[in-house]
Amino acid sequence: MAPKKTKRLFAAVKIMPSADFSCTYLTLRQDLAHERITWVREGNMHLTLKFFGETAVTGISDIDHCLSAAASASNCFSYRITGAGIFGSRYDPRVIWFGLSAGNELPLLYERVNIELARINIFPDRQNFVPHLTVGRIKREIADKQLFQQIINQYRECSFGNQLVTELVMYESLLRPEGPQYIPLNRYALTRVTGD
Repeated sequence: MAPKKTKRLFAAVKIMPSADFSCTYLTLRQDLAHERITWVREGNMHLTLKFFGETAVTGISDIDHCLSAAASASNCFSYRITGAGIFGSRYDPRVIWFGLSAGNELPLLYERVNIELARINIFPDRQNFVPHLTVGRIKREIADKQLFQQIINQYRECSFGNQLVTELVMYESLLRPEGPQYIPLNRYALTRVTGD
């Protein structure tokens, strides 16, 4: 069998949920068990900085150099997982997420990644960068929209302890019937820059 000529890639920060968050996430899933929601496995949680999609294998080394340059110019940073929210309207919610609060270093990393990628004609998406952790995707219409909103509102003020981020990761995404599998292709250490 001939080797694949493309890989489905993205660059992300790996999220390591705390025990407190894991407990809250399980409770949220139980509260919404009556709805048809595809939940993200905790081991797959990440913050995407750039989704490349199907990428020619021959172009991966250029992306690799860009991500390495962005990481080496960036500081390690801490983040907090904050309250829940939704993308889509309250009448047609599509995604359930938790916010990520990380000070200035996360937006700076995002900016550096985009600056480096622009050198090889890969440009940022048009949407504003809103740091968040996708936890559920709603595939069908919500059966009880009022109850759904009440449950989400109960989680809007949550906040979970600081976690340290020390690397950027390039992942390959393999779409499987049982859910996506994310394979790290390379890791890039964030370097503490003196004088910043």
